[in-house]
Amino acid sequence: MSAYYQQLSQQLQQILSDFQIDYQIALAELTLIVDKNDILAVSERLKSEPDAGFDTLVDICGVDYNAYEGDKPHPSRFASVYHLQSVQNNHRLRLVCYLDDELPMIDSVVSVWSSANWYEREAFDLFGILYQGHPDLRRILTDYGFIGHPLRKDFPVIGQIEMRYDPELRRVVYEPVSIQNRVVIPRVHTQDNRYAERQNTADR
Repeated sequence: MSAYYQQLSQQLQQILSDFQIDYQIALAELTLIVDKNDILAVSERLKSEPDAGFDTLVDICGVDYNAYEGDKPHPSRFASVYHLQSVQNNHRLRLVCYLDDELPMIDSVVSVWSSANWYEREAFDLFGILYQGHPDLRRILTDYGFIGHPLRKDFPVIGQIEMRYDPELRRVVYEPVSIQNRVVIPRVHTQDNRYAERQNTADR
């Protein structure tokens, strides 16, 4: 761990001393593994403490570790990951919260950072992570009638429903996915006549 990360880690350990947190360096950034039940309190502390000053939430994303093959097995299939920035102190930080496999649920941090609103909706839409206390948790990228969560590892690649415009009904209709077999016959050119005239001229 570099001197910079060492100093930042020690600083945050003092600020968050009453929480059970695992401090790591992952992808060249200080990463805190936080208990999902503490995410709201930890977020409030990281923003309000002047020595931390993480006033900006850069991103929230979901992760699905299903069938993950890495150096260490993850304690849970799903995780909610937060990327923070302190503009005044010029620090960046990552928070990782592992969630339950069957019902991935965690407290919303919209009350701490208003920018979390759409980020949490996106993670809900694509991964099915439920953010308790979110003011308007609904799909944001897929259609309202969409079934499933498309970034989960077990989501079928072809999808589950397809949509098309029906000119007779004058509206969009939803139907189960249909796959049409396509036979591709390779075309083999046995003779190339592009240079025939040039070759005949050379033979003369």
